[in-house]
Amino acid sequence: MSTSNKELLLKGNAAIANGDHEGFLALCTDNTLWNFLGDQVLEGKQAVREYMAATYLEPPIVTVDHLISEGDLLTAVGEITLKDKTGKATHYSYCDVWRFEHGKMAELKAFVVEIKQ
Repeated sequence: MSTSNKELLLKGNAAIANGDHEGFLALCTDNTLWNFLGDQVLEGKQAVREYMAATYLEPPIVTVDHLISEGDLLTAVGEITLKDKTGKATHYSYCDVWRFEHGKMAELKAFVVEIKQ
């Protein structure tokens, strides 16, 4: 199971990098729950879809430094760069803890911190 969860997340990241939000969402459960700790909680695919449309104005640049798997949990550690509507890039470090259910991404707990240059 661990290897397939890792492959699923990397497939999802590749979809995001190609601007394929629906391809990513196809890998999530219908009631997926995303908790950006200390910021916001997204409940369901539609909320995630709206978040992606508003936040991923250009496909983000995501690097994964480490993937750590335990049962139905997968932790991804890395960096992400997002551009705003003016084209300004902001860099973040992240630690995402994903929970998988029936071969799909069901829940995300995201710890995201801006990297000050």
